[in-house]
Order: sequence, then structure tokens, then C-alpha cells
Amino acid sequence: MNTLKPLISFLAICLMMASCKSTTIDTKPMAGTLDAPLLTDSIPADVQKAMDNALKLHNHEVMSDTASNVAVFSIDEIDQTPSEGFGFVVTKGAVSTNFLNIINTRQPQAKYNAKTGDLWLTSCAMSGTGVNVEKLYQIRFQEDGKAYIKNEINPYAVQQELLQRIRYTIDGENVTIYDKDKVLKTVTNTITDMGGFDDESPMWIGEQISYDLSGDEPKLVFVPGVKFTTGLALLYDDMPDFSAPITIDENGNLTIHEITVIDSKTE
Repeated sequence: MNTLKPLISFLAICLMMASCKSTTIDTKPMAGTLDAPLLTDSIPADVQKAMDNALKLHNHEVMSDTASNVAVFSIDEIDQTPSEGFGFVVTKGAVSTNFLNIINTRQPQAKYNAKTGDLWLTSCAMSGTGVNVEKLYQIRFQEDGKAYIKNEINPYAVQQELLQRIRYTIDGENVTIYDKDKVLKTVTNTITDMGGFDDESPMWIGEQISYDLSGDEPKLVFVPGVKFTTGLALLYDDMPDFSAPITIDENGNLTIHEITVIDSKTE
């Protein structure tokens, strides 16, 4: 009986399995900066009082879709009382709806999709040095033209979805970002005066979550942050921006679609 052929086949299978195992990449999950969903903001009492007795609102235009007769305005003053960064007015035809508890600072965006009837509106949720976190509102209209909030996308929900997908590896100064097992981008760290990458949690998500409303449907934009052994703040100098189309179903469930790199600063 010829036992050589089965032995060769067995060895070939072993080599193949060993080869596959050796090419498996041990990626690591990122950490999240947000510990819980961000609460809905409340208009300050003095601003609410002024609104209750308002004779005139001083607004500036955020968006105007003349073909659909839909517009969005940011409230600057209520008579002579500053809005303190609160409040939008949404109009459809001659009908106006006030959304007083939505923050209107840091250049909010709005976009109306006449095909779906969705008005998308961004609002600043957190801001500061290296921090740009937005909420996304999906607004719709009743038959009488009155606007209402269909869904509010909390940054924490976005972060948690991303943490299920975005992973990384570090090889020397090279950081590779993955969407599960798909390579998104490899960048080289150029920061040399911060003591090197943090040993426990060098890569984070949550401080840079915003939206691109330039198309018919919104796109999520996020940037991972890097933590070094020196200093508490996350740094973004070498990190690329990532983008992904999103959809929200009738139950408010968020789906983040294919993630791509949109930033050319590291090319």
C-alpha cells in the first residue's frame, strides 16, 4: 500500500492551515469617549420667558428650498433678549414651527429632500478644542404644514455602532484603521513629543462625530482620536476623516453603510 501520497496530502493541508493562521491580523477595538446618551438640551428659563411674551424674533436663514417652500431659520434674539444659542424656526409655506430646545450654535446645516419629505438638521451637542459632536434631527411635516421631529440621532448611539466595527493595529508608528477586517487606511504618526502611544487605550471614537448634508441623504463623518502617554486630550493631527452614508428606518434604527476615507491630508 502506498502511504506516501496520503502523507503528502496531509502535510499540504497542515501547511495551508498554518499559513492561514499566520496571516490572521490581531486587530483591537477602539474605546469610546461618551459614557451615556447625551441628554436633550433645555432652553434657559429667561429665554423661555422672553419667548412666551415675544413680539418679534430676530432670525438668520440656515436653509431655503424655494421649490418646496421649506426654510429653516436660527433664532438670534427674542425681541431684545439673546437666545443664548437656542432655537430654530422651520417654515413650510405660511406655517411656522418653533423648536426652542435645539442648540443653533457652530454653523448648523439643514437639507430638505422633497422626494422623501425629510428635513435633516444638525445641532451642536458638544464642542471645544478637538471636540466637534453633532446631533442629527429628522424632521417631517404634517398635512397642515406643521413640522415635528420624527427621529433624533444621539451621538452615543453612533459611537456605539462604530465601536462594533472600527478596529486598529499599531506597528511602530504606523496605525492601520479597519472596518471589521477591511483595511480603511494606514497612517504614520508624526507626533514625537507626547511620550508615545498610550499602552492601555491609544485609539478612541466619540469626540469627532458630525454630518455632511450636501447630498440628498445625510452622511456621517467621524475622526478617531489618539491618546498618548503624556497629556489627557486626544489628538487628531495624523488621523483621516471617515465618511459613511446612513439611513434611519421608521422605528428610528440607525444603519451606517460603507465607510470610506474622505480626508486627503495623510495621502
